[in-house]
Amino acid sequence: MKFTKTLIAASLVLVSADSFAAAFQLSEQNASGLGRAYAGEASIADDASVVARNPALMSLFKEKQISVAGIAVLPDVSLKGTDTNNGLDPSVLNNDSIAPNAIVPAGYFTMPVNDKVSVGFGAFSNFGLATEFNGDYAAGQIAGETEIVTVNFNASVAYKVTEQFSFGIGLNYIYADATIIRKVGANPNIPASTDAVHLEGDDTGLGLNLGLMYQLDENSRFGFNYRSETDITFEGTFSSAAKLLPEMPGSVEITLPAIAEFSGSHQLDEKLGLHYSVMWTGWSSFDKLEAKVNGPAGEFTGFEKEENFSDSMRYAIGSDYQYSENLLLRAGVAFDESPADKNHMSISIPDTDRFWFSFGGNYAIDQHSDFDLGVSVLRGKTQNFTEKDNSQQEWSFESKGHALLVGAQYNYKF
Repeated sequence: MKFTKTLIAASLVLVSADSFAAAFQLSEQNASGLGRAYAGEASIADDASVVARNPALMSLFKEKQISVAGIAVLPDVSLKGTDTNNGLDPSVLNNDSIAPNAIVPAGYFTMPVNDKVSVGFGAFSNFGLATEFNGDYAAGQIAGETEIVTVNFNASVAYKVTEQFSFGIGLNYIYADATIIRKVGANPNIPASTDAVHLEGDDTGLGLNLGLMYQLDENSRFGFNYRSETDITFEGTFSSAAKLLPEMPGSVEITLPAIAEFSGSHQLDEKLGLHYSVMWTGWSSFDKLEAKVNGPAGEFTGFEKEENFSDSMRYAIGSDYQYSENLLLRAGVAFDESPADKNHMSISIPDTDRFWFSFGGNYAIDQHSDFDLGVSVLRGKTQNFTEKDNSQQEWSFESKGHALLVGAQYNYKF
């Protein structure tokens, strides 16, 4: 039987994107931070989206708040073939764009319960990926289609211990959906577009996040947020090359990594603010992408790709400037470190170190509502690597990965 996605997955499939943070991590939980390259996200309390990056900051809000955001991800990930070991011209590997455009949505609500306690709710994503190749792509066994969709439903509470210190804790219910399709590719006996591997499945998992906030003085604030790792087992159906075997139950186990972020925010004068962040992601928990299949003769491995990721760091610094009573301007830069092992590079999960160059702003419509716009230009390094498929064919590539992110957000206080 074919695996049927739930209504939640179908309605939120736009969360899937070529992520353009480390591996398939998403930074795009709001549009307000986009304009600063997400510098200061664990310490600056812009709006209700603090639910995603540091729930302790909810203690700073005196009113109920709603924030709704959408970020367009416009990737430019290209491949150029440089060599093969099977006599094919390397140009058959050329591909102008392997990552589709996507929208990453998010929504939040926060509410103070009393002078000490605040609660908040959010729906957003921390991880997502989509790469897609033509069905007759020569290196089909390592290409095909790879899609990971995650939606994080978060409920948080914050407690103000003193006027200077607050902490927050959140429970995360994560829905995840995955599709892995690999083609036969260049083969004298079987059409290139024949599925070699076709696996679809989904799962849910639970995780926790913890936030801390310390107000040094009226102009300086520090924040810390930790998000736990979550084990996900995508369970669905598996089918093999040319339908020679019946569809069988299959699964892929992955660990969505833990994330920790430290941030600082400083108001330098009446108009200018400075913000910075250091983020760690525990990608060493993601060592392979492997499909296990329950066949008539027992369990076997239907697909396996060593990833061997390492933990990665992200560094960001940004500022904002109160240009007028209604208009706040933002700018920022960031360096996003890739966790990918140079000896295990993959065209299905392309990755490279990236630099972010960002700008944006906030416009106050009235005392209750305001609007954010943000733009980030991401520039990745050129990579050269060789990937081997199951039939020992070697495919060598030069890859380039860049992107444009454009986000908008509406905030309302009441």
